[in-house]
Amino acid sequence: MKIGWFPGHMAKAKRQIAEALTTIDVVIEVLDARLPVSSANPLLQELRGAKPCIKVLNKQDLADSDVTKAWVRSFEREQGVRALPMEAKNRSQAMGLLKLCRRLAPNRGKPGKTLRALVVGIPNVGKSTLINTLAGKKMAKVGDRPAVTTCTQQIDLRNGIHLHDTPGLLWPDLDDQDGAFRLAASGAIGDNAIDHVTVATFVGNFLLEQYPTLFMTRFKFKQKPVDADAALEEVGRRRGCLVAGGEVDLQRAAEILLQEFQAGRIGLISLEAPPAAS
Repeated sequence: MKIGWFPGHMAKAKRQIAEALTTIDVVIEVLDARLPVSSANPLLQELRGAKPCIKVLNKQDLADSDVTKAWVRSFEREQGVRALPMEAKNRSQAMGLLKLCRRLAPNRGKPGKTLRALVVGIPNVGKSTLINTLAGKKMAKVGDRPAVTTCTQQIDLRNGIHLHDTPGLLWPDLDDQDGAFRLAASGAIGDNAIDHVTVATFVGNFLLEQYPTLFMTRFKFKQKPVDADAALEEVGRRRGCLVAGGEVDLQRAAEILLQEFQAGRIGLISLEAPPAAS
């Protein structure tokens, strides 16, 4: 199964972001801390040019903390980039983000010199939740499915900073299928665009290779499954996903595995790590 998903409104979002960047001082790119590369838009760096950029590693509470620290070091080797792990609902951490914006644009955020920050992120990465936290009230619509935000809006935080909210942005061609499967595993791609069993098998293989102890502990495996197919069968049996004849309902088992992963119930897991520093 090849994952490919690019709703028409996202092409419009790309144009909106390019236009907005002409008046922007700082770019806030919201990423999923579990998959910072796969949840990034590769066109953004080209679009933003030399604009300062803060890479917000959201959902740090679900990610492997050691891997997240390595991502911070990796990103901050890039010119004009700062990285900030956080939870979008955490008010104190959100205020730290605004302080960082002011440091990156020291001549803005004063009377007559509004600091304009563009907030971008793929669907379901927590962008709208972060905006609502920064504003101290519900300004952006939040949902548990992709593509909730569909139009650009400007938000005056009344502290010298204006936020420019944009629709969720995902690139048009998911040629990197590993990246596509990571996105699907995280919930960034809509259910109608994925095959749950295939995605759950991808997650199962990754967990068996990188986090076998967490995987076995959560589902109480007596021994390590030989492969992801066997693991999914075992998940189904242990969670009662049985049909007539004692067969496992793999669809239900896959949905359970993905729900457990997305909620962080299996443990703190990162789906990708930065390349080793040279």
